[in-house]
Amino acid sequence: MRQELQSLPKTLADDVARNLVMVARLLDEDPEAAYGYSKVALRLASRVAAVREAGGFAAYANQKYGEALAEFRAARRMTGSVDLWPVMADCERGLGRPEKALDMAGAPEVQKLDKAGQVEMRLVAAGARRDMGQLDAAIVTLQSPELASSSVQPWTARLRYAYADALLAAGREREAREWFAKAVESDRDGSTDASDRLAELDGVQFTDALDERESDEDAGATKEAQDGKDAEDAQDGEDARDTEDGDKD
Repeated sequence: MRQELQSLPKTLADDVARNLVMVARLLDEDPEAAYGYSKVALRLASRVAAVREAGGFAAYANQKYGEALAEFRAARRMTGSVDLWPVMADCERGLGRPEKALDMAGAPEVQKLDKAGQVEMRLVAAGARRDMGQLDAAIVTLQSPELASSSVQPWTARLRYAYADALLAAGREREAREWFAKAVESDRDGSTDASDRLAELDGVQFTDALDERESDEDAGATKEAQDGKDAEDAQDGEDARDTEDGDKD
């Protein structure tokens, strides 16, 4: 990215770089804000591939799949790289075109991807199969040497999770539980909610201690308020009786 920005005047390059840094920083925690920064960068330097790519990912994070696909295509034309091929295919899914995503999964570009890219493409293809209601085909798509491997790679947890989820959707609960457990074992950075899914299958329910304490406090406050109301009602009754006695006298 730094090399690409060197083609710009220094002040402009610094402005673009600052916006790209904010896109990267906010993409996961605040996609909408990241999208705003990406639009500024695009306005400043739309002929820089890194800017088009950042704009694509920001649009993708906000489910603006048509816009994301256009930016990814532009970045690919500028660089000639196939690295964005899987996410471009997933944009096709987002646009309701799973058949197009499957066509891309069988294209020659896939053979040029590194291992991580090929696994990502497999995940997209399986998702496209599920979009089309082809659960068994989705399961078969995910069955691969990478899934069977005992070594843990950056993609292992997501691959196992996707396989478990497909099995569960197909009604194969016992196998799904086994693969959710394997996903938990490999999910070192918490990139999936496999542990929650596993607990759900096992019928385990977690209670948030903070929520429980707040519930107890609310219950105590309600009881205190009720006791106060009861005391007030009792006092009102007593005052009424005193008034009646006074009237009789």
